[in-house]
Amino acid sequence: MKERLAIIEGGRSPFCKAGTDFKGMQADQLGAVVVRELMANSVLNYQDVDEVIIGNVAQPGHAANIARVIALQGGFPVETSAYTVNRNCASGMESMTTAANKIFAGEIKTAVVGGSESMSSIPLLYGPKMTQFFMHMMMAKTPAAKLKVLSQFRLSFLKPIIGIELGLTDPVCGLNMGETAEVLAREFSITREEQDKFALNSHQLAIKAQQAGKFADEIISVASAPKYQHMQHLDNGPRDGQTLEALAKLRPYFDRLAGSVTVGNACPITDGAVAFTVMAESQAKAMGLTPLGYLRDYSYAGLAGNRMGLGPVYATAKLIEKSGLAMTDFDLIELNEAFAVQVIANQRAFDSKQFAEQYLQKSQAIGELDPSKLNINGGAIALGHPVGATGGRLILTLLHELKRQGLQRGLATLCIGGGQGAALVLEVE
Repeated sequence: MKERLAIIEGGRSPFCKAGTDFKGMQADQLGAVVVRELMANSVLNYQDVDEVIIGNVAQPGHAANIARVIALQGGFPVETSAYTVNRNCASGMESMTTAANKIFAGEIKTAVVGGSESMSSIPLLYGPKMTQFFMHMMMAKTPAAKLKVLSQFRLSFLKPIIGIELGLTDPVCGLNMGETAEVLAREFSITREEQDKFALNSHQLAIKAQQAGKFADEIISVASAPKYQHMQHLDNGPRDGQTLEALAKLRPYFDRLAGSVTVGNACPITDGAVAFTVMAESQAKAMGLTPLGYLRDYSYAGLAGNRMGLGPVYATAKLIEKSGLAMTDFDLIELNEAFAVQVIANQRAFDSKQFAEQYLQKSQAIGELDPSKLNINGGAIALGHPVGATGGRLILTLLHELKRQGLQRGLATLCIGGGQGAALVLEVE
């Protein structure tokens, strides 16, 4: 990058499990609340922002180009342009790196970026037979023609396609995300007990962080629709009192006969939104602003879809080569916990010379994912993973923790459904 991207300020909604506190809010509503509150407390005015770029995966039918809807509902004037980006789980990161590209290309100066997802609102879909039935009914012009079409109706036409299941399945490799996690469990010989212990630790760290008020700096309280009588202040995923015994009782979900991935050692489907204001570091300094932090560099990488969970090691290897940094240069690391087994597999792959030689064409291991630096406030297994917003949450949590501890540099990385990885170098003064 020509210079660092200044992340002036940021905020997010609480992350709430699908079907709970935010079940009455669509992704555009949730995103608009966060953007509106961000701007209400911003050093910038609406007129200072050139463009709004928002990540979203489910692409709700009622809000095409959801970024534009969020921008207008969030208070921006109609003259402010906005568009949506989708890189699956990295969409929240994609919004920021896209803004960086546009800023350093001279196309814009300042942007609001982020992500929003309502996984509660992902719909059930009709299959092709029901769709054709509706089409033939619409085309039938006479009562006799309509009766003929109606006589061909079968109850089986009503069998729905589960939108969220469809969206979490890679059409190229044919596996859903949980099945790709089972691939990694077999490849790296990761046991069920190891996964459950990792999941338990995620909950314990998240509860400890909540009790210490660590997330208060990043969370924007949201009133739950439709009655707006309840203010949600906290992520509702972390479980105080979670035990290994309770986790051990859960049956494998994706491979019921021989699997080890359960709903307890995987992230829950979640609703949430996040937003930031960003500009070039030089502009921030010229304006006398003190940013929350900086994006120094980033990389995206591709890999086989059936091993998509290893995206962080592929993207980080590319980032390290590009930036000249080493793993020891990172004071803290946020790696999204799509599945416990996926994080454990990355820990082993990062520290494996054999993996580096075989898959990354490197002569040395990328370097250790130091457990004392990794997800020290818990991760998505406890906090949740609203796919369009998670990348932004990793950035926000990491910057706040770096500042809190007086540290300088962190790595934010995640795997991406379909076989990609993202890795960002973030810094604070």
